[in-house]
Amino acid sequence: MSTLVLTSSLQRPLRPLVEAALNNELRLIEAGIRRTEQRLKDFEMRYGLSTQEFIQRYENDEFVEMLDFDEWIGEYRLLERLQEKAETLRGIRFAN
Repeated sequence: MSTLVLTSSLQRPLRPLVEAALNNELRLIEAGIRRTEQRLKDFEMRYGLSTQEFIQRYENDEFVEMLDFDEWIGEYRLLERLQEKAETLRGIRFAN
């Protein structure tokens, strides 16, 4: 568990501002997740493969290099990063 302490020279409470910023960031990340998931579905429909099957076969060098495949891999990796960020944000709790 990590702990973060914030201080401000202003007399206004920080918690509402930080909560709003975190919630906004989470909404943006969730929108990115939805867009990325849709892009993955588009690739799956176009090539008739699930993303998991594609990744496995791609890592086994079963495909010729193509720009579409590079983009598919990129979308998959982006989704993983976005999901990790969302999970981290959802796990943040305020001590007081």
